[in-house]
Amino acid sequence: MTVDSESRQPEVKAEALPRDPGIDLLRGLSILLVVMHHVGLRIPLKAGVLAAFLPRWCLDALIYNGSEAVFIFFVISGFLIASHSLARWGSLAALDVRAFYTRRAARILPPLLILVGLLSLLHLLGAKDYVISRPTQSLPRAILAALGLHLNWYEGLTGYLPGNWDVLWSLSIEELFYLGFPLLCLGLRRRRFLVPVLLLLALSLPLTRAALAGNPIWQEKATLPGMAAIATGVLGALLAAAWRPRQAWAPGLLRGLGWAGLVAVLCFESWLWPRLGNGSLLLLTGGTLLLLLGFHWRPPVQRAGAALGWVRSFGRLSYEVYLTHMFVVWPVVGGYKAFGGGPRWGILWYLPALAASWALGWLVSRYLSTPCERWLRQRLQRV
Repeated sequence: MTVDSESRQPEVKAEALPRDPGIDLLRGLSILLVVMHHVGLRIPLKAGVLAAFLPRWCLDALIYNGSEAVFIFFVISGFLIASHSLARWGSLAALDVRAFYTRRAARILPPLLILVGLLSLLHLLGAKDYVISRPTQSLPRAILAALGLHLNWYEGLTGYLPGNWDVLWSLSIEELFYLGFPLLCLGLRRRRFLVPVLLLLALSLPLTRAALAGNPIWQEKATLPGMAAIATGVLGALLAAAWRPRQAWAPGLLRGLGWAGLVAVLCFESWLWPRLGNGSLLLLTGGTLLLLLGFHWRPPVQRAGAALGWVRSFGRLSYEVYLTHMFVVWPVVGGYKAFGGGPRWGILWYLPALAASWALGWLVSRYLSTPCERWLRQRLQRV
């Protein structure tokens, strides 16, 4: 068998790429939109005090972009996983499958397994908001779906699970990607084979989503559209590694175009949808890709703006906040209802929800996911 020259490049020993404040900002914005969405579904803003100062499209943008935020996450995931793989092994054709799976398992499994165990216990104890009560669903099947990488498919067939289970739908898609990504890279090996496959998948997003119009849950959470967004990020990483624009103004232009695409979809989707339909999601994933490239290619900066540091801190904790934020949403909504549930000042409940979501994510990262990840990497790498 002939071996592509890419696969003969030496392994790069760097543990990880430096954190990019721009990417952390984008991840922070995405996780904030997810938390705001889950609070906003239960504490509306349109009848509140903000309605006197902000237009309806702005209020909708704050609380109705949870699904769009997950697609932004998908693009970022593809970009980061491919970029780190390229930095570590020199090329995707030289990727070490065992090391890749070890790193992913150490990062993902500890908080996920503990979350599934805790949710199962709360279900068995009959805790309000945690009981799986649909006649078509059961606890064993929910556990199997969460750990068997098909919770999105299970919800499409049986209906929504309780909120803390429901957030795991996107992990089913990402984990499937993590399982298949090394095999795809090693199977195709050459970029001239890999890139067309990824490009076809990335551009299929509007078609695969439109094909599922009969089932709103499955359309929102289907595997192929999510994979298309992840493939977009992988393509961006390959482009970033292979080429760099010579013009100093190019990264700034890319960031400007990227933000314009995101703002168009997040703020004016009600206007875009009749004109672009599912194609608006390509504008979302394409805008995210342009932003990532703009962040990657910009000149080195010594100091990032401090004003948005709190958003970047959400980005650094995005996995932990995503898994645990519903444990905050339910008590906040309960407090809102207990104190009368008046919509006028409902916005006041959003700040403690965001602050507590960050604090819980920080605690989980500090005392669970980070130490478990380090321990598991050391143990698995010795086997």
